[in-house]
Amino acid sequence: MIIQSILDTDLYKLTMQNFVLRQYPEAIASYKFYDRNNNIKIDNKTFNLIKDEIKGMKSLKLTDTEYDWVKEKIYFFDPMYRQYLSSFRYNPNLVNLSLDKATGKLDITVEGKWREAIMWEVPLMSIISELYFREIDRDWEDDEKKQINQIIRKAKLLSDNGCRFADFGTRRRRNFKTQQLVVNEMQQYDNFMGSSNILLSMQNNTTPIGTQGHEIIQAVSVLEGLRHANRFTMQKWQDVFHADLGIMLTDTFGFNAFLNDFSLPYAKMWDGVRHDSGCPFAFTDKIIEHYKKLKIDPITKTIVFSDGLTAEKAVQIKNYCEGDIKCSFGIGTNFTSDFLKTDGTKSNPLNIVIKLDKIDGIPVVKLSDTPTKAVGNEMAKKVAMWTFFGEKIK
Repeated sequence: MIIQSILDTDLYKLTMQNFVLRQYPEAIASYKFYDRNNNIKIDNKTFNLIKDEIKGMKSLKLTDTEYDWVKEKIYFFDPMYRQYLSSFRYNPNLVNLSLDKATGKLDITVEGKWREAIMWEVPLMSIISELYFREIDRDWEDDEKKQINQIIRKAKLLSDNGCRFADFGTRRRRNFKTQQLVVNEMQQYDNFMGSSNILLSMQNNTTPIGTQGHEIIQAVSVLEGLRHANRFTMQKWQDVFHADLGIMLTDTFGFNAFLNDFSLPYAKMWDGVRHDSGCPFAFTDKIIEHYKKLKIDPITKTIVFSDGLTAEKAVQIKNYCEGDIKCSFGIGTNFTSDFLKTDGTKSNPLNIVIKLDKIDGIPVVKLSDTPTKAVGNEMAKKVAMWTFFGEKIK
């Protein structure tokens, strides 16, 4: 089994599951798999291995040791949610997958109660990535010594430049061993904040890192209202977690739409914001300007950058923010799937995502500030563009 613990996932899946249980326990969700580069070809053997891994997930459960650790370290989970997590089991029947044998194209949907379906995204992506590079694309150097040297180089570059950084690499990791190496080596550096992966955080006795993903705001846009989905999400998130987990994701419907709802009470209440698409420098300028307009000192707030970062790019952004606003960096694929082929050229990681597609049968969209990251039903996208930006539906 590739996934050997229910905690081998990212914290934000559990925080969102906790949120869903409290706010929308009966909502029905549908998720869809996307290959952004449209270049993955899966053979029949690998497809069957993926199916076997999915079936095996049903045996996972929270152990007593894991329960006690979650209770101690993830203090913002209420007792009701801890009990739910203790009884939670993955239901493979929620996952529908097929393979076009002519093209090798993989099709995956996950559909069921949102509180259950929400947990499949991260392990599914980890399984697909690990099997792809184990069974299909094997032209890459799995040299542990070289990996450790590379990890140390990145950690030292970030630390020497004062960057506070975390591992966000579970979803598209090359394999579990690689992510384990990353966390084990990087924890020796003072500026390393930890990992989003709960199991690896447990192994290193640190608190995992994460808040929410786009799917929460997407779903709220249907369940509460589209125009002010960001505002409704902030209200309901605080109802569940109060002053904890105070970093808000900004780009579900574009940064400008978010700022329209990020009024003085919310800007004061939230510790900061997360950047996940668009130009990070323009984003920094705009959020600093927004805080100043609200008479809030930006240096008291934080930007978490998480959009396709490398260590070098993080240093550039840190230098840009210096003295104006605090910042930290969640680095994913560049930490856990940065390998070379045997000829010395780059072995490209998979560019895959699993995104919320519908909630209670109604399509949801993500507009993003990077056009290529936008997903969802085309007509629903047009409705959202008209709602937020007055663009006419064609």
